[in-house]
Parts: sequence; structure tokens; C-alpha cells
Amino acid sequence: MPATHTVDTEVLRIAYERQGPADAPAVLLLHGFPDDLRTWDAVIPGLLAAGYQTIAPAMRGCGGTVFPDPDTMRSGQTTAQAQDAIDLLDHLGIRKAVVVGHDWGARAGYLLAALWPERVERLVVASVGYETGIKSGDQLKPEQIHAYWYQWFFHSERGREALQDNRRAFCRYIWHAWSPTWPFDDATFERTAKSWDNPDWVAVVLHAYCVRWGAAPPDPRYEALEKQLEPQPNISVPTTLLHGELDGASLAASSEGKETFFTGPYERRVLPGIGHYVPREASEAIVQAVVQK
Repeated sequence: MPATHTVDTEVLRIAYERQGPADAPAVLLLHGFPDDLRTWDAVIPGLLAAGYQTIAPAMRGCGGTVFPDPDTMRSGQTTAQAQDAIDLLDHLGIRKAVVVGHDWGARAGYLLAALWPERVERLVVASVGYETGIKSGDQLKPEQIHAYWYQWFFHSERGREALQDNRRAFCRYIWHAWSPTWPFDDATFERTAKSWDNPDWVAVVLHAYCVRWGAAPPDPRYEALEKQLEPQPNISVPTTLLHGELDGASLAASSEGKETFFTGPYERRVLPGIGHYVPREASEAIVQAVVQK
């Protein structure tokens, strides 16, 4: 297992794993929910073999990433996650990186490319189409509303209890439901599940899904960034989106029609027979998307 390092930012102590030569081109790997940095284990060897170094942080609320100050808001909003990524790159002295994001990490990756394009060499995102928040009047298709059941559940006290008291069983069900053909074993699940024992995991998760739909107040710390997302900014960074055909969370159809937001090269690839967990189910597709020029 690679060594875990930490850096202290204004709000977080970020735990991360770094592999490969320090002078090699950097790939920043941002994981999703419910997951942790182990999602990149099958991706990293291919990136190292292609001559990159990799930096895989534990997202806020996960694993060893903690809030040193008990009074800091446990925000899960995407602007906070994007700022965390920039803070990490700054502390590591990395001016520009290829950014690879899955799920939450994809949403953060889009914001990195939109708000800090000079810091992103290229963007590879999985399982999520580009949007900066559902606006009034936007219409979700009924099938996607159904797939987002867990997000509505998290608005309730029962949802909080499920995360607090039964998180392993709850997330195991999600893994099966979102990636119905992925035959993960108990050891694989437990290697990641222990990251959700982080004392702030529940609070960050609940805020992430409640603030997205206007059911929780945003963190004032990120107000300036939020204002830059109105209207939704275009992305000039070369971008590849990988979406599993069988994704049970963000349905493949949900990422259609986003081309108008990209002024640089943009490609959307739907992966046959693959579910939500693209880095785990189709690691070679991630590597291929990174190394292509």
C-alpha cells in the first residue's frame, strides 16, 4: 500500500497518496461517493507506466482527510471540493495537472476546468455530465428522478440514520444497484468502507446532497466561487466523459446534450456493460483517455 501523506490547508488536513517521479507530469485523481481513493488502484499502474505521477487525495469527510477546527462548516458542496483540489496542488507546488474525476470528483473536476482552466492540462470525467446545479425550471426526466431516490432520502431524518447507523449495508446496496454487473468481493468493499468511518463523513454527505437541491444553506466561505457559476461557464479544457451504459445513479442519458458548454475538444463515450464505478470496472478506459493526445 502506498504511503499516505497530509497537507494542511486553511480548512482541512488533506490525506493523499502520491506515486511516481516528482518531476513527471501530474494526474490528480478525485474519487466519488460512496467511495475512496482505493477506486484508483487499477488505474494508477497504467498511468505510472505511461510516465505520469499520480496524486490521489481522500475527499473531504473520507478516510484520513479531517477538519482540524471543530467549528468549520462540514460543507459538501462542489465548490468546496474544487477549492480543496486547488489547495492541494498549491501546497504540492504543482502548477498544472491532468484532472481525472469520478462522481463527486467529476463534478469538482468540471469546476476546476471551468474556473481554473490554467491549472488543468486535460479533463477526464466519469459517470456525471457537466452541470453546476439544477436551476429553477430545469426538468429531470422521471427515470432520473427515480434513480436519485437516495438524494431525496438524505433530506430526511431516516436518511441520516441510515448513514449514521447502517452505512456499510446501505453503501453495499448502492454499489450493487449502481453497478449491477460488477462482481466486487467483501475484501474490496471493506478496504473502502473503512474510509466512511471518518467522523465527518455523514455530515459532509448530507450537506452535499441537501445543498444541491436548496434544502441546506451553502457555506459562505465559497460564495464568491458560487457566483462565478451563474450563468454556467463554458469549459475550454480538452475533456473526455466516460459514462457506463448500466449506471444506476446518474443514468447514461443524463450526460447527453452537454456539448454546447465546451469550447475546446469534447468527447462523450458510453461504455457498454459498465455501471457507475467506471474506475473500478473499466480502468483501462480511464488510462486511455488520459494518455491520448
